[in-house]
Amino acid sequence: MIVLTLNAGSSSQKCCLFSPDGDVLWQALADWTQIPDQVVVRVQVPGHEQRWTSPDLERRSVLEQMLASLHQGKTAVLPNLQAIDAVAHRVVHGGSQYHQAVRITPAVLATIRDLSALAPLHNPLNAQGIDAITEILGSGIPQVAVFDTAFHQTLPPAAYTYPIPGIWRERGIRRYGFHGISHQYVAKQTGHILGQDWQTLNLITCHLGNGCSLAAVRQGRCVDTTMGFTPLDGIMMGTRPGSLDPGILLYWWQQGLSLEEVERLLNRESGLKGVSGVGADLRQVLAGVEAGDPACTLAMEVYVHRLRAGIGAMLASLGSLDALVFTAGVGENSPLIRERACQDWLGIHLDPDLNQRTLGCDQTISTPASRVHVVVIHTQEDREMAAQCRCLLGED
Repeated sequence: MIVLTLNAGSSSQKCCLFSPDGDVLWQALADWTQIPDQVVVRVQVPGHEQRWTSPDLERRSVLEQMLASLHQGKTAVLPNLQAIDAVAHRVVHGGSQYHQAVRITPAVLATIRDLSALAPLHNPLNAQGIDAITEILGSGIPQVAVFDTAFHQTLPPAAYTYPIPGIWRERGIRRYGFHGISHQYVAKQTGHILGQDWQTLNLITCHLGNGCSLAAVRQGRCVDTTMGFTPLDGIMMGTRPGSLDPGILLYWWQQGLSLEEVERLLNRESGLKGVSGVGADLRQVLAGVEAGDPACTLAMEVYVHRLRAGIGAMLASLGSLDALVFTAGVGENSPLIRERACQDWLGIHLDPDLNQRTLGCDQTISTPASRVHVVVIHTQEDREMAAQCRCLLGED
């Protein structure tokens, strides 16, 4: 089965094409942030890369351009688009309705649209992508929704319930968790790395990118996670603060800030960017630390403090720990953050050389003397989406 995956972000669109054996045949990325009033598209196949820019910013049109490169020009890997057997879509929010991937029907699509109130930056785009594929490839193509929230639907009530009046809990306010596709993928991969069934292990998976979340995975089931009703909760992130005293929001309101100003502060101006003053990219912050910038040093210290506190909270939900797993941009590429996160607790001993040599590698970076395995995994959400699609459609 040849599977196309669509992963829509608020300012990006990623697509991958997988062979029946699970190999990446083609991948494409559209980015609306690099150049003002332009979209930058990059298409890759083994041995060749093609880039172009376009003033046509409409997503449907950009997606058509990307898919045309599947069977036209130097990046062609298919005779035509009808060679695609199925399409898997990453859908950020599945609410409490969806515990696993599902085949998209009109009813499922309507629910995805209804849940847009909980994920206004993503679910509408996911629905647009589903509509676009139906129009481009026809209504007969099987389409599957893989939900970022689904992996966290095994949370026990004590973990997902907010201590608020029942009328609001009945309206869907609960902890949902996010990055679930990534957490599930790296948990499975950790089992491969350690040579054990991942469903026998107790894991803490740390997805550390611009958005950050942790998950406590007990024998294949997520029992706790740091993100909550929205992706604002949890540990410190690139531009988001993570957990915040709600009294601060009341104080901002009392000071006359509008809803739009509060939303901007929470989603775009806080986290590493807010504390450091230099930006959301950890590399910028660490460069500032090297230069002796006190604000950057404080940003890093707060980041590490909150990361370790989050790991401790996940450990409390597990009781015991077999492996601590790092993934995503920071988790995969920052030896310093991994070192600081693991320093002087849990009986962890990192191998300094292995910790420095992880780029593009899935590997253990702890020593044999370590009481807990420490593993770095390159997350591949699209591969997990394709696998879940095949499993649902009976091809895996």
